[in-house]
Amino acid sequence: MARAQGLGKRYIKAFFKGFFVAVPVTVTFLDRVACVARVEGASMQPSLNPGGRQASDVVLLNQWSIRNYDVQRGDIVSLFILLADLNTRQREAGGDESDIKMDLSLSKSPRNPEQKIIKRVIALEGDIIKTIGYKKKYVKVPHGHIWVEGDHHGHSFDSNAFGPVSLGLLHARATHILWPPQRWQKLQPMLPPERKPLQREQE
Repeated sequence: MARAQGLGKRYIKAFFKGFFVAVPVTVTFLDRVACVARVEGASMQPSLNPGGRQASDVVLLNQWSIRNYDVQRGDIVSLFILLADLNTRQREAGGDESDIKMDLSLSKSPRNPEQKIIKRVIALEGDIIKTIGYKKKYVKVPHGHIWVEGDHHGHSFDSNAFGPVSLGLLHARATHILWPPQRWQKLQPMLPPERKPLQREQE
């Protein structure tokens, strides 16, 4: 009996030791390597959440792949955006703050006061882009910035409203649609022909 109790205590001790090791590893994985997120809204249609469907796409966000800010034109990326900053920029642009609330593209984490939006990279630093409704008709993307847009023009709050985005706000690259099952696919970089930069920086 005493031997059985001793074995039981050892198993419990080993379980808790393994548990407390596993939890930090899981947190690190979610913070640094990859996570999943549900896409909300219509700003990335038809690539994500195609019209007429009730269920939202769930995507895999690869954080490790952009650890050195290595993105290319056509990538779909998620970005950290402070809601207060978005409200300020929208007011400065003469827009309605309700437009922002309709275009918070990734479900919010209760642990994180920052919102995440998901957009397509249209231009890199040094590129010259023709804008759609921005205060300047043409913009040269500054060093350390990218130009991002939603695929559904007119239903997306993006660089055409708030300008170039700092690379430091990059969160992850969307690499796969995981759910629903019939939508499972790898997301390939794709740049709409009509949104190609007028002049590209030498690569």
